[in-house]
Amino acid sequence: MDKWLLSAEIQEFIISNANADLTKLALQKNKFPNADWTIILNQIAARQKAKTKLPTWFETPNIIYPGKISVEQTSSEKTGEYKSGLISGNNLIDLTGGFGVDDYYFAKKINHVIHCEINAELSAIVSHNIEQFKIRNIQCISGDSTEILKDLNQKSDWIYIDPSRRNDAKGKVFMLKDCLPNVPDLLDFYFGFSSNIMIKTAPILDIAAGLSELKNVKSVHSIALENEVKELLWILEKDYSGKIQIASCNLAKDSTEEFSFEYGNLSIPSYSLPKKYLFEPNAAIMKSGGFDEITNQFEVTKLHQHSHLYTSEKRIAFPGRVFEIEQCLEYNKANMKAFLENKKANITTRNFPETVENIRKKWKISDGGNCYCFFTTDTNNNKIVLLCTKLK
Repeated sequence: MDKWLLSAEIQEFIISNANADLTKLALQKNKFPNADWTIILNQIAARQKAKTKLPTWFETPNIIYPGKISVEQTSSEKTGEYKSGLISGNNLIDLTGGFGVDDYYFAKKINHVIHCEINAELSAIVSHNIEQFKIRNIQCISGDSTEILKDLNQKSDWIYIDPSRRNDAKGKVFMLKDCLPNVPDLLDFYFGFSSNIMIKTAPILDIAAGLSELKNVKSVHSIALENEVKELLWILEKDYSGKIQIASCNLAKDSTEEFSFEYGNLSIPSYSLPKKYLFEPNAAIMKSGGFDEITNQFEVTKLHQHSHLYTSEKRIAFPGRVFEIEQCLEYNKANMKAFLENKKANITTRNFPETVENIRKKWKISDGGNCYCFFTTDTNNNKIVLLCTKLK
């Protein structure tokens, strides 16, 4: 770890350039001839990344950052806080500690947290940052997590794992067996040290594929931050063989939208033509696959089996975007020329044969404005366009 970064002069420079143009800054002469200018610039870049994603780190003095890629790949504070709400107990061991954001939040709920990190430099950085936060219940150990588990030889209430995809797995379908550590192969080993395991994966992993590789899964959580899916969480319990709960959560700026259902539960949705209001599920629900269950839990009907858009005569509280339908048009040349050609509109396609790009080009529709257009297919298999006003 580069402790010279902690000098008051360099820290003041890093903080004062929180909003600097890094391209221009890189062309300047090194203001600290005895220090590595590239490392200083990397600290500024990483700190800029942390401003909205990791505000606690950004606002705390004397924090040292790893490369900006590590900051990009780490959990956000909001998702870290969400994960901490799923655990309880006395001790947790994080086998893939990384920058330590999740452990910062685990430590608020667990008496003792062990942060394992195979990269010795990153482990030292996390240990230093923990001291700046004045956290006393996180222990950093550098090394291979499998060997650390063997050496400690102690039970934990929880094991947490965020496996990384192997470099030679690029281009392949994302499978857990292609990650390090190889969780499917090591599950029995892990259950020897804890009855509860939480696994974080990238949202690109298909839920059905993940369930086919894992066992004893109790729940799967699809987590979105401001309507962008960031991660999947897999909760495993030793010897569990009951029904699997699929939960989705969209962490919006001022609210949290939650939705859950049982995996494999055969839901029969109800369908109808467009009514007064249109509802579009948030990204976390879209990832969870609970499309048919929505009509059972909310007073809405579905436009089409594959459209994943919903409608109702009355406005209801809904986990996603809400629109008022101003007009429902048959998709044809006459209607497009009359209502949308050469106009400005926000366009979404759902179960429609043309792309947004093609629609814009074909009908000369510019982006933006207050009109929201959904190009979709109704329950009678007709191609339609819904002209809407956004309410939420």
